[in-house]
Amino acid sequence: MSIVTVSRIESAGDRAAALEVITKVFCVEKNWISTIQNQIPDELSGNQGVSWFLARINGREAGVLRLLYDPSFDIPEEYDVKFMPGIDVDSLKTAGKYVEIGRFMILEEYRKNPRVALRLMRAATAEVIERDYTHFITDVFEGEAHSPLNFHTRVLGFEVVGKHLFGELNCSSTRIILTLDILKLYSRVKDSRSRIYRELTEGFKGIFERKAALRQREISRG
Repeated sequence: MSIVTVSRIESAGDRAAALEVITKVFCVEKNWISTIQNQIPDELSGNQGVSWFLARINGREAGVLRLLYDPSFDIPEEYDVKFMPGIDVDSLKTAGKYVEIGRFMILEEYRKNPRVALRLMRAATAEVIERDYTHFITDVFEGEAHSPLNFHTRVLGFEVVGKHLFGELNCSSTRIILTLDILKLYSRVKDSRSRIYRELTEGFKGIFERKAALRQREISRG
């Protein structure tokens, strides 16, 4: 049985392995970027604004995910963003504390193994919860061959909040803007017997319970 592991990228070796994944997926396969230069900073340790995660299968690099904390909602006008009815930038800002998911990719030979994506999301979500952030926001491509749109919306519960045609990646597909309320996700699936949800939420209960106990102690001292 294949062993899937995920680690936060902090060493030069992990960075090199992650850049290899980005090269194969975003440069060669998708042609969304022309170079991997500046994709991952040389020094990541101690950087609280961004986190990178690397998934491995039996020790071989398999996937990458990036988190960007407190993303700017100053959307470039040229992106021509169209929000869904009843949604605007101000309503998003007041909904919670956001972390942007980006550079979420799996090597082609491992895409049929759902544990890679689930383990990356589990590691990312655990860190986000620990840091008291409440929402994810991300873009996915509509109609693209390996778009995670269905995975995000049907499995994880992301909600579509807008669309735009233009962005930083060299792709002509429409970008779908998605957000996820992490607590809502956990409340929905915490008692599920689904192996997928158990895989995703393993360890979350302990984090939530520890934080709830800490808040209760703070109130008692208050």
